[in-house]
Amino acid sequence: MAYTAKTRLFIEDSLPGSGLIDLDKGQTHYLANVMRVTEGTRINLFNGRDGEWQCLVTHASRKSVSLLVEEKVRDQKTEPDVWLVFAPIKKARIDFMAQKATELGASKLIPLLTARTNTDRVKVDRLALNAIEAAEQCERLNVPEVTEPIKFKTLMEEWPSERRIMFCDEMRNAESAIHALPKGSPPPPWAIFIGPEGGFDDRERETLAAQEGCVSVSLGPRILRADTAAMAALSLWQATLGDW
Repeated sequence: MAYTAKTRLFIEDSLPGSGLIDLDKGQTHYLANVMRVTEGTRINLFNGRDGEWQCLVTHASRKSVSLLVEEKVRDQKTEPDVWLVFAPIKKARIDFMAQKATELGASKLIPLLTARTNTDRVKVDRLALNAIEAAEQCERLNVPEVTEPIKFKTLMEEWPSERRIMFCDEMRNAESAIHALPKGSPPPPWAIFIGPEGGFDDRERETLAAQEGCVSVSLGPRILRADTAAMAALSLWQATLGDW
């Protein structure tokens, strides 16, 4: 059967599982009261592991929605392994960042507490919901992991040696990302580091630059806000090393 886009929901359950799905309260409200689905409507489910499945609504009321899993419409596929490591920013802009980073294929979102981070309050559950909604909308087959905020020093002490770093250097004296990123062979795991509005401090910049496998890049001649920088960096990485 050819894949046809329709209402999509992310669930934690295995698919097809028993073949019968009872949705949780939030998803029930969305389908019954926002989308106003009725019995006989078909929607798609995915869980990040088992591909995407077409399901038939067998019961729909304001308090419960039940689905019958019918058939797989897309096989699961592997997406590029690139983390977005970013200093938290104001509420509306961090929501935007989570949504757009999901659309651009980030595999993990890591709020980073740096010396110049101007907020340490991060609603991880809210970011995760933004990521889920964006994945449902953009037809991704998985949802990026969203972690709790972590201090810069702690993250670097725990950093996996095999994961390379694209360090977006706000000093703008590095080579452009298009030219600096390696090309040719399949890319190893990567992470993109975006600093706070005031930039990484000198010690943090030195720590990143000294990390084995770190590539310092420039995002152009203009000073970018943190959320703009994150989107630009992910786009450049995807165009150079990702699935674009």
